[in-house]
Amino acid sequence: MDCSLLTLLQWVAVLAVAVSGAMDDAADNGHLRWADAPLVVDRQTVQLQNPNFSNPRDPGTVCGIECQRNLPEPGPAELEQLLSYETLFENGTRTLTQVALQGLQNVRNITFPAAASSPVGLNRRKRQVYGMDGRFVITDKHFVTSYPFSASVKLSTGCSGILVSPKHVLTAAHCVHNGQDYLKGSRRLQVGVMKLRSKRGSGERGGKKSRRREMGPEAQDLREHGGEKRKRKKERKEKNRARRSAGIGQSTSGGEHKESKQPGLRWTRVKQTYIPKGWTKEVGNELALDYDYALLELKRAAQMKHMDLGVLPLVKKASAARVHFSGYDDDYPGKVVYRFCSISEESKDLMYQYCDAQQGSSGAGVYVRLSEPARSMAGKRKWRRKVIAIFSGHKWVDVNGKQRDYNVAVRITPAKFAQICHWIHGDSKKCNLA
Repeated sequence: MDCSLLTLLQWVAVLAVAVSGAMDDAADNGHLRWADAPLVVDRQTVQLQNPNFSNPRDPGTVCGIECQRNLPEPGPAELEQLLSYETLFENGTRTLTQVALQGLQNVRNITFPAAASSPVGLNRRKRQVYGMDGRFVITDKHFVTSYPFSASVKLSTGCSGILVSPKHVLTAAHCVHNGQDYLKGSRRLQVGVMKLRSKRGSGERGGKKSRRREMGPEAQDLREHGGEKRKRKKERKEKNRARRSAGIGQSTSGGEHKESKQPGLRWTRVKQTYIPKGWTKEVGNELALDYDYALLELKRAAQMKHMDLGVLPLVKKASAARVHFSGYDDDYPGKVVYRFCSISEESKDLMYQYCDAQQGSSGAGVYVRLSEPARSMAGKRKWRRKVIAIFSGHKWVDVNGKQRDYNVAVRITPAKFAQICHWIHGDSKKCNLA
């Protein structure tokens, strides 16, 4: 294990203790209570016209925290419309499901302080990496394929996501939908999970599968439907036969064909995509960021540990609290990049933060360590990592009539938690606690 990785682990351990203590104190003071979530119930599902699958579009200036403060709070009927959702199926068809909310009166309202006219941190440089790059590239093969880093996944559209169940990935809505139509890449969307795989010679057992998994999702798709596989079948058989013959003596004497497992992405097709109707609702000419999330249902289980969802009213109330997320930043192809930072400003739907990030990290799950409602037999709190937001990326927002750039995350509210949980389980009775 190299020195940089040891240093990272030491800092994370120290940080975890500090965060645990701070959040424990805050919880005892009533700042960080677990929120009750409403129940989401399907009312009606109708068939929609098939999407055209368009190109991404530049969102321009989006409605951020300052913009949201000038908007009226949505009533129950409007909230039901925002939480109604579209489902895109693997065959290209889609439906719209209208929902009803039950128990909304039990959800506590959290009052957020008004921002100052010139809050600290607004006049930052227009970059996604601020000052010294604080990201950590996870290179050790055992760490990158272990929890929590292994819960981070890559989308074939170029974004990141996080496993929130064995078969479900939470990501940003803009990674699959531009606010008006589904993206071209979402037609045959795939998700890559980082796993250890054998690096064997192509003539040995498993070699052909390993080589296929090294390819990108488009190449895998081509092979599944024939094409190159049929053209090179005869040539590959001859090469494999020759390599097997040559490998008999080498593997017994020099051990040249000894199995060596290395991390790599294993791709899985997406079966269904869920998008909230709130994502397609525009505020004036600006796209509403607070519904920039989507859920992907995989065709087969990822067989990796997932991260649970959580609701945290105020991150900044816990002094020394940090948010964490890992993703597949474009400047480190095929690598998992981890970072942690503090929150600059937050509202009930959005978080502005200083986490360094590059394109490709959008859609990553933002998490903290949260206390479980129940205590252990010894009276000690139990702590678990919980996804509390989705990283939306680098955005231009309107602040006091001026455009400012931020790295923005979309907070999971009790209502959004209930909706996502309903998508995962299909039974709203399992979604009564965040």
